[in-house]
Amino acid sequence: MLFRLAADALLLFHLLFIVFVLLGGLLVLKWPRLALLHLPAAAWGVAVEMFHLICPLTDWENRMRHAAGQTGYGGGFIEHYIWPVIYPAGLTPSVQLGLGAVVLAINLAVYARLYQRWKAGNR
Repeated sequence: MLFRLAADALLLFHLLFIVFVLLGGLLVLKWPRLALLHLPAAAWGVAVEMFHLICPLTDWENRMRHAAGQTGYGGGFIEHYIWPVIYPAGLTPSVQLGLGAVVLAINLAVYARLYQRWKAGNR
């Protein structure tokens, strides 16, 4: 039971991490020091998508589920939980590249805005 609760908590953390990677730059506009956390998180998120890496949180969750007597899942978090909701078909490498590009584009736009504000404040 404890391993199942831990796996579920990790699942929630994983989801929140993905949302932070995608939209955390908006928080940085309000709290610029948060960039110290967001930039590495966003870089990791882009790398996972662009280079088809398996996130260690996925492996950790699977291990906890196995310890709880549940079956884990193959692939990554997005392929298992998010992708079936958005697209019933499988995740292709080209789509993963597209997702990584979306994450990168959103964050580049936010950080470009932050840079403009910083530059205007230093005049």
